[in-house]
Amino acid sequence: MRGLWKRVPWSGFKRKNVNRKEKEKALTRQEAEAIKQAIQEAEQKTSAEIRVVVEKHLDGDPYQKAVEFFEKLGMTKTQQRNGVLIYVARESRKFAIIGDEGIHQHVGDVFWQEVAQEMKTLFQQGQFVEGIKAGVRRVGEVLSKYFPWQEGDINELSDEVVY
Repeated sequence: MRGLWKRVPWSGFKRKNVNRKEKEKALTRQEAEAIKQAIQEAEQKTSAEIRVVVEKHLDGDPYQKAVEFFEKLGMTKTQQRNGVLIYVARESRKFAIIGDEGIHQHVGDVFWQEVAQEMKTLFQQGQFVEGIKAGVRRVGEVLSKYFPWQEGDINELSDEVVY
């Protein structure tokens, strides 16, 4: 499993029109649904699996936290070892992108850096959900080249966003 982590100095996003109960969570229901839709669209073109985890705070290393979630969510058990996890600690402004060995051997470190930069740029512009969706789309595009969807493919892991 390989990946990249960044502490990103983004600012400027405010959660508007959020009720008290949703303020306790890292995402609103609508934000989580928009990210889930991006995952489903990306996975229509690939047999690979994409998961997103968003938490409010993280005091430690986002890469290590992403590895923990990767294991916890069963992402190492995909048939082709082609899962990708995007982990974001929203208020701590940290994130990590990790891919299992099946995908990493095809794309290498430069790819993860490019995805992270694209996400970081949108985060810095205050476009938090769009940043995650852009990462999902970019990962999906590349995964479709190496792991195209094939007849009979099944969705091995949930598309739900963990938050």
